[in-house]
Amino acid sequence: MQLLETALAGVLELRPEVYRDARGSFQETYNAAKYIQFGITCPFVQDNHSHSQKNILRGLHYQLVHAQAKLCRVVEGEVLDVAVDVRLGSPQFGKWTSVLLSARAQNQIYIPAGFAHGFLTLTDSAQFLYKCSDFYDPTDEHGILWNDPDLQIPWKVDAPIVSEKDAKLPILSQIPREFLPEYFPG
Repeated sequence: MQLLETALAGVLELRPEVYRDARGSFQETYNAAKYIQFGITCPFVQDNHSHSQKNILRGLHYQLVHAQAKLCRVVEGEVLDVAVDVRLGSPQFGKWTSVLLSARAQNQIYIPAGFAHGFLTLTDSAQFLYKCSDFYDPTDEHGILWNDPDLQIPWKVDAPIVSEKDAKLPILSQIPREFLPEYFPG
């Protein structure tokens, strides 16, 4: 397994070893003992699978009380995956990073709890799988508008297809402090 740092401390790109032969390929997509060596110590309690067509943008989402760390990968197609640090007091607050996830590269992104998350489908179709460290709670949903002008995320598409709910999300500077997670150093 290869570990790559991203522009944000704590957000990691992982590249599992893929074994290929005439029959196809094999890879270990998750092994708790190996991930602990990289500092990923949270237990994952829920797996999700999202299917999206080209130019679908999902996000930017986070949960506050039931904050979720996520381990994401793509098994079909390609997506631009984005993480935004929304932890009050973080030296990275309001900063973002992205990783191009693809079925071809078989790479993953780890996003710690306290970050908003979203992705844009770049191919005709994408199958997006992710593990979460806490359960989804619809009463704890929060988010940031995908095209927040202060974030300046280059999504590579001018008019993505977003849900009605995501289109109404506030920009980060308009979110009341009590609806943002806190940063705890160390």
